[in-house]
Amino acid sequence: MAHNINFNEQTGKHSFFSVNQIAWHGLGQIVSEYPTSTEAIQFAGLDYRVEKRRLFTFDSRNSFGNADTIQPSIEVPSYFATVRTDNDAILGVVGKDYQVVQNTDAFSFFDSIVEGEGIRYETAGALGKGERIFITAKLPNYIRVGGEDLVEKYLFLTTSHDGFGAITAAFTPVRIVCANTLNAAMHNHTNSIKIRHTANAKERLQQAHRLMGISNKLSTELEELFNQWVKIPITDTEVKRLIQLALAPGKESLHHLAADKREALSKQFQNTCEAAFACALSNSTQQMETTRGTLFGAYNAVTGYYQNVRNYKDGEAKLKSIVLGGTAQQRGTKAFRLCTEFMRLGRSALHLN
Repeated sequence: MAHNINFNEQTGKHSFFSVNQIAWHGLGQIVSEYPTSTEAIQFAGLDYRVEKRRLFTFDSRNSFGNADTIQPSIEVPSYFATVRTDNDAILGVVGKDYQVVQNTDAFSFFDSIVEGEGIRYETAGALGKGERIFITAKLPNYIRVGGEDLVEKYLFLTTSHDGFGAITAAFTPVRIVCANTLNAAMHNHTNSIKIRHTANAKERLQQAHRLMGISNKLSTELEELFNQWVKIPITDTEVKRLIQLALAPGKESLHHLAADKREALSKQFQNTCEAAFACALSNSTQQMETTRGTLFGAYNAVTGYYQNVRNYKDGEAKLKSIVLGGTAQQRGTKAFRLCTEFMRLGRSALHLN
């Protein structure tokens, strides 16, 4: 599997760091202690700046001349190139209202919302030519499920310099025992915020505090809910059905399809369901008191499949799938909703007799 982590030819290093763990093909810098934001930027090779530069095209009268003598003569109005100042790499084309959010600003976004409460930068890096960066930061304390099954609380942020997509920051719980990202949001409330690149620093700061409020609220609600799920038994048949419903392709749930169409579902879908079901039954993290035969275990079977079993084209594809609204996040959200309905309605929520 490829990685797409930026390689800086000037330093001879990949733009990635992590604390204690080797990630993404063993590339990047591994550090033993949690760094400050300033140190994290340096460890991850993110200490470069990006600027907007004017764009030009060629005068048609010169376009068929000698390549050595052609000079750009027409400025492209209202558009600019975003360029790394350390190596002049062109990262994208943006409009006149686009505001560059420097990498240092992305880290100060997190610094501003915790104010000494113990945020710990755990990973950070750049993808491609450096057009996209990402940061994961651990918050203090845990979500405790059944006393021993701990879920760490993370904030995740990604921003780009290529003009595609807003700044995205999210609260992302991760179950420690299997590094399983739990894509959960309560009562249709989002666990993330998006900030336009046209937003000013004051607006970004306000959104930062809003994210912290979301994180605190979700932590409390999820701990209560997960501990309820631990006490709810679920049979293997019900788990398999929940997996099928959660992983069903398209906008419709599986139970809305006619029986003959369910039989005709693609072999790939069937294989995916079988792999997730195998994970539910045999993975060691599914044999704990909190997960064996419980609704919490059924939920982890779906999210754990996408986190720890499924193969991805590269690290960026996995990032997009799990955290940035891709397939894994969508299926995890559906599984979360199904588990909530099962808690309330029992097996009828799965349309089983």
